[in-house]
Amino acid sequence: MIRKFLTALGEYFILMGKAIRSPQKANVFWKLFMREVNDLGVNSFGLVVFTSVFVGAVVAIQMYNNFSASSFPIPTTFVGYATKAVLVLEFAPTIISLILAGKVGSYIASSIGTMRVSEQIDALDIMGVNSSNFLILPKILACVIFNPLLIALSIVVGIFGGYLAGEITGNWTSADYITGVQMYMPTLFFTYAFVKTIVFAFIIATVPSYFGYNVKGGSLEVGRASTQAVVWTMVFIIISELILTQMILS
Repeated sequence: MIRKFLTALGEYFILMGKAIRSPQKANVFWKLFMREVNDLGVNSFGLVVFTSVFVGAVVAIQMYNNFSASSFPIPTTFVGYATKAVLVLEFAPTIISLILAGKVGSYIASSIGTMRVSEQIDALDIMGVNSSNFLILPKILACVIFNPLLIALSIVVGIFGGYLAGEITGNWTSADYITGVQMYMPTLFFTYAFVKTIVFAFIIATVPSYFGYNVKGGSLEVGRASTQAVVWTMVFIIISELILTQMILS
C-alpha cells in the first residue's frame, strides 16, 4: 500500500514537471486558458453564492445563540465580527474549496480521462504536442487565479447572509451587525485565508488531472477515476490545511 502510494506520488510530480512549462503556442494557450476560466470558475459562481448565503446565515445564528447562552453578557455587535472571522478563517476558503473539489475536480478528471480512453491524448503526443502542458497548465492557472476571487465573493456574500438572518429573525439590529463587521481584524487572517485558497486551488486542478491523465480502460474506469480524484483531492486539502495552519497561525 505504501509502495503504491509512493509510486503514484512520484508519477504525480513527474507529470506536474512536464505540465508546468512554458506553453508551445501562446495564442493557443490563451484560448484554452479563457475556456477553463469559464468552465472552472465562472460556472461555479451560482453554487458559491447560493452556498455562501446560507452558510453565513447559519454561522451568524449560531454565534448569536452561543453568545446568548453565555453566562457573561456579550454585545450583539460581536455577532457580525464573529461571523466575519469564521467565514474568513475557515468556512469560505475551506468549505467552498471542498465543494469546488467535488464540482470542478470531477469535471477535470472525467474530461481528461475521456480524452485518454478515446486516444486523443495519444494523438497529441504523436503530433509532438506536450499533452500534459496542453491540457493541465491552463486548468492550474485558471484555478489559481480565479478561485481567490470566488473565495472573496464567498466571504462578502456570507457576511450578507448573516445580515439577512438578523433582518429575518430580529435577534440583532442591522446597525449592531454592521458595526461588528467593521471591527478590526488582523491582516494575517486574510493572508492565511488566501494563501490557503491558492494552495487548495492548485490541489483541485492537479490531483484530478493526474487521475484523469492516467486512466486505463474504458468509460467505467473514467467514472472510478473521477470518484478517486474527488476523494483524494479532499484528503490533500484537509492535510494541507493542517500544515498551513501550523505554519502561518502558530
